[in-house]
Amino acid sequence: MLAARAARCCTAVPLTAFVTTFGKTGAARLVPTKPCLATRVQFASEGRHAFRRSARSRTLMDTFKKPGSDSAYQVGRGFLAGASLLGIGSLCYYGLGLSNEMGAIDRSILWPAEVRTRIRNTYMYFGGSIAITALSALAVSRNPAILGAMMKNSWMAIGATFAAMIGSGMLVRSIPFTGHYGFKQVAWVLHSSIMGAVVAPLCFLGGPLLMRAAWYTAGVVGGLSMIAMCAPSEKFLNMGGPLAIGLGLVFASSLGTMFLPPTTALGASVYSISVYGGLVLFGMFLLYDTQRIIKYAENYPPYSEPRYDPVNASISIYLDAVNIFIRIAMTMAGGGNRRK
Repeated sequence: MLAARAARCCTAVPLTAFVTTFGKTGAARLVPTKPCLATRVQFASEGRHAFRRSARSRTLMDTFKKPGSDSAYQVGRGFLAGASLLGIGSLCYYGLGLSNEMGAIDRSILWPAEVRTRIRNTYMYFGGSIAITALSALAVSRNPAILGAMMKNSWMAIGATFAAMIGSGMLVRSIPFTGHYGFKQVAWVLHSSIMGAVVAPLCFLGGPLLMRAAWYTAGVVGGLSMIAMCAPSEKFLNMGGPLAIGLGLVFASSLGTMFLPPTTALGASVYSISVYGGLVLFGMFLLYDTQRIIKYAENYPPYSEPRYDPVNASISIYLDAVNIFIRIAMTMAGGGNRRK
């Protein structure tokens, strides 16, 4: 390399620096035209051009495939820990009655029997949805054919799963509630069964882990529901816009985990947003939906048509609880720490 650099310096000197011209004196003909300065300028220019060419040669995929570190997961866990501390503080603040405004739990003494029945039926359907989902997931996990179909990563299988979930949910919501068992309850059982089939592949995480995740989910859902009942009625109902934006971000991140492995820097960031950010987001959705259900039950006219629908009201908190359970199970299974 040193010889090549020396040869390069020689070629950089202009030949006209050593060529004499007619009509000049001998001393003037021997003066060179500052070859050292020209060489330095050329070296600096070529160095800048080489750096720019190397920077442009890096493709976008090389940047995406850059090996990641644990920083994204540490940020996600720190964000989750901060949200948990905030939730515990809010539960203590509102639970001890330190707020100057009345919450739903304070107004529950004045509720008429109709409002109590609406809220009770809503949470009965919520508990029934959880039970049907668990039984469906258990049945699918013991059927290798159905379980294999649910674990396929083809675009057709993914599209069919999304179509089944969204279609069954729309079917439940479209059927009016009549007050007795009928087609709406059949569609409700079908929707909960499909959701159970979707979460069935989590059985590979192990029964003990899923049982602990279920208990943790029950604690989180119960604590957040208590916060929503103790807080002022309009405290969390104003979060609809930010929650919608966060849902779009978490949904895009969940789709990104299908294409970006968590071993890369971008894949680790996307995975952290999907798991830890999604856990915080659906916890906030549970606060929002709980207060929305209470307000809906309080203000719905008693003799209007269609009647108050506890099935449709329960679907929102049911989906929040399912998403919280999935992300708690993924976090307990190791999440980003089990990268291969």
